[in-house]
Amino acid sequence: MNYRKIAELIMILLIVLFLGLYISGMTGYYKYSETKKSILTEEAMERFEEDIKQGKKIDVSNYLEETKNYNNVFSSLGLKTSALIEKGFNKAMTSLFKQLSKVISNE
Repeated sequence: MNYRKIAELIMILLIVLFLGLYISGMTGYYKYSETKKSILTEEAMERFEEDIKQGKKIDVSNYLEETKNYNNVFSSLGLKTSALIEKGFNKAMTSLFKQLSKVISNE
């Protein structure tokens, strides 16, 4: 197993991921999606104010946007796997730093 090739592959992957995030940030995709949410919220506030002026019965569900549930077997499995990896990584890092602190404090 050649560790240099593995390191190069990881670096290339990180660079590609960084470039993808950078390009999406520079093109304004995130800003557009957040602006769209705020505009929908402003429209809901205007409808709410009009309904109050007209004396209509107020129901919160009329002003909230319905969110679609995209959960399925694969996304649930991905979330569980991610949580498992996170727990293992946290335990490994905690153990590593405890060992390092013991080594440093003994010197």
